[in-house]
Amino acid sequence: VPMGSTLHITAEITGQVNRKVYTSAEGRLDLPDGPLAVRASALYVIVPMNHFMTNAPKEYLAYISKHPELLAFVEPDFEINP
Repeated sequence: VPMGSTLHITAEITGQVNRKVYTSAEGRLDLPDGPLAVRASALYVIVPMNHFMTNAPKEYLAYISKHPELLAFVEPDFEINP
């Protein structure tokens, strides 16, 4: 992407199969319909928060139990709904 240009990025979820979420994105130069500069795709795997809380090191869990405010922002039932 040339220095000084504006990059307009669009992204979307293109599919979901069980815990796999497929995405794609494009970046266009200077205008939303300008020349295509970059294209990307990604695969994300949903991992429930419970996994991290049951598999975390003991030291981490001990620290979190003393500082529960650190998890205040975490939504335990977070789901992706394309």
